[in-house]
This record gives sequence, structure tokens and C-alpha cells, in this order.
Amino acid sequence: MLDLEKNYAPQRLGTNSEKWDGVKARFGEEGLLPLWVADMDFRAPDAVHEALHRMADFGIYGYALTPDSYYDAFIQWEQSHHGYTVDRSWIRFAPGVVAAIYWMVTLRTQPEDACIILTPSYYPFMNAVNDLGRKLVWSDLVPDEHGYYTIDFADFEQKIVDNGVKLFILCSPHNPCGRVWTREELSRLMEICRRHHVFVISDEIHHDIILGDRPHIPTATLGGYDDMLMTVTSASKTFNLAGCQNAFVILPNEDYRKEFDAYINRIRVRRGNAFGNTAVEAAYRHGQQWLDEVLEIIRGNARYVTETLARDLPKAVVTPLEATYLLWVDLGAYLSNDQLRDTVQGKCRLAVDYGDWFRPDTGDTHIRLNLATPRKNVAEAVDRLVKALKP
Repeated sequence: MLDLEKNYAPQRLGTNSEKWDGVKARFGEEGLLPLWVADMDFRAPDAVHEALHRMADFGIYGYALTPDSYYDAFIQWEQSHHGYTVDRSWIRFAPGVVAAIYWMVTLRTQPEDACIILTPSYYPFMNAVNDLGRKLVWSDLVPDEHGYYTIDFADFEQKIVDNGVKLFILCSPHNPCGRVWTREELSRLMEICRRHHVFVISDEIHHDIILGDRPHIPTATLGGYDDMLMTVTSASKTFNLAGCQNAFVILPNEDYRKEFDAYINRIRVRRGNAFGNTAVEAAYRHGQQWLDEVLEIIRGNARYVTETLARDLPKAVVTPLEATYLLWVDLGAYLSNDQLRDTVQGKCRLAVDYGDWFRPDTGDTHIRLNLATPRKNVAEAVDRLVKALKP
């Protein structure tokens, strides 16, 4: 197993880390324990360091081509881990999954067209729709008493019909609910979208952070949907490489690729920087053991939070974590939405994502906790919550 203290980076504070040094800008004050933005507090795989050192030592950082080996590493990873055979000609670059979503919303819809998401939802999806002048439509996922979320397919389809929806942004696995969608669930969603001529963006950035027995099913492997689908993913969540600004856009449909290429030529963002390409290739080729060990740390942290809250705050609802390292916890039995920030931030001194970021104007009482950090941080956060909330 990884030595947490060795691989943890305590010097992140003061290193221009958004997670640590961006706390004041986001939460209005310093001194909070950050468990919010989705990156890890673990050093990337050694192979990534070594590859970047070799490149840095070469000393010439001019214009660089993207090597075939970079694409091959990604293609081999998708095939071996997810059974998804990606043709090299389908792959395009984006500096991040969110950028790719903005681009495709721009390309596949017109101003005031309706776009649908499943809520609670990763909030940049909502930002993309709103920022680009489209109409945001949401279909709420339905939790049971244990916080396990499922899709209301009747509501999803009715919202599409009622609003003339043109585009669906799917999060698979889902953030923040931690669901790994089944093949049956994905097929039902895609068939509804097929019936109503809805284009689908499948954001699969968390597809390697699988914590249970259910495998991730790439939406594209369902078959028959190439004419209505774009998949976007990245190594950034898998290997803690978000700062490398590197994502994969997968477009099996030739007409969509031509449309995408024409757009990229206009905005002049054709390929990633050489350091990002090098880091991503090294991670895909040599990062498996590192990932296996980090997944065990995340599983252990999830068990710790779940078991501790079940004992000390038994009315808190901890959503079962099938995927991602982002734990969705409902504190509504102890706090109202109006009390949530004063307690979690003011008394507990925690920086977390709040539920109403993911479904605005609902009075939501969830918090989202980032578990990709050493146990001592997780234990400290839970201890503060228990002390503040335990009757």
C-alpha cells in the first residue's frame, strides 16, 4: 500500500493549489480544511515524474507533435479496462472535459434550445447551458431511504417532450451521487434520446474510479448510437493530472468530427501541450499499481466515514459510493439548509461542496466530501462534524 504520509503533499498550501490556496476565494476565508474540488492529495505515479523529468532535462520546449504512442496508450487502456475499442481517427483533443462540453453544446444546439441533465448534477454542466444562452432542463434522480439514487425515466422523457430538448449531458459514473449506471439504465436513456432526436454528451471522466463490483459501461459500447453521441474522458481524475489540461473527445461519427474540426480550426486549440501529453501517456502505460493502491485508500476512507457516521450521527444519510472519490452525505436530519454553511464552515472549519451547488434553489442539505486524501484529513473532518452535530 501507499505510505500516506510519504505520498501526501503537505506543501500544497502555498503552491497555487486551487484546492488549498483557492479556499479564500471560494469560501471567503482561510484556515479551512479543504475537502472540496475534485483532485487528489497524492503524488502522481512515479512513472509520470520520471517521464516529465526526462522531458525537462532535454531543455528544448519548442513546438511539439502529439506522438502516436500517446494515442496508443489511451486506446490500449480503454480496451483492456472497459472493453471499448476506440479507433485512432475518432479521437480529438480538449484542454478539459468541461471545455469539450461547452464546445459541443455550442455546436449541437442553438441559443434558447433546451438541454437536459440529471440532478443533482456536477454544476459546470448547468454553467455550460446557462452561459451559452440555452434553456436548462433538469430531471431529478430519486433517492431511497438509504440515499441510493435511480432514474425517473418517465419524468426524463416527459421533460424532453415538454421542452423540445435537443441535447442531454450524461455523467457516467455520476457526480455527485456516485452511481455506476447499469447497461439497462444506459440503454433506456439512450433509447429515449433516440426517439426524440436528442444528442448525448457522455462525460466519463470518473470511469476508472470504480469502487464496487459493478463495472463501468462506456455509453458508446451499447451499440447503434454513433450518430447521436460524443464521449469525453480524461486521465485527470484517474491519475491526479488535472493541471495537465488534457482530455479525450471521442467522436465515431465522421460528420461530427468534421464539424468539430472546423470549430477547432476557428478557435485554434488543436492539441495539448507536450508536458501534458507526456504525463498522460506515462500514466496510462505504467500507472496501474498506483491506481490500484489509491482505490484501496479511497475505499477505506469511504468505509471509515460511513461507519463512523452510522455510529455517531445515525440519522445522516451517506449515499453508497459505487464510483468516484466524492461522497454525498445528507445532514438534513441535523441541519436545515440555512444552518448548513454556518455549521460546516463556521463551526467545523471545513471547505466542502454544498448540495445546492448541484441543484440550485432546493434548500438541499447535502455536502460532498473529497475522499482522495490521507485518512488523517478524513478522520479530522468527520470528528469535527460529529462534535458539532451529535446530540
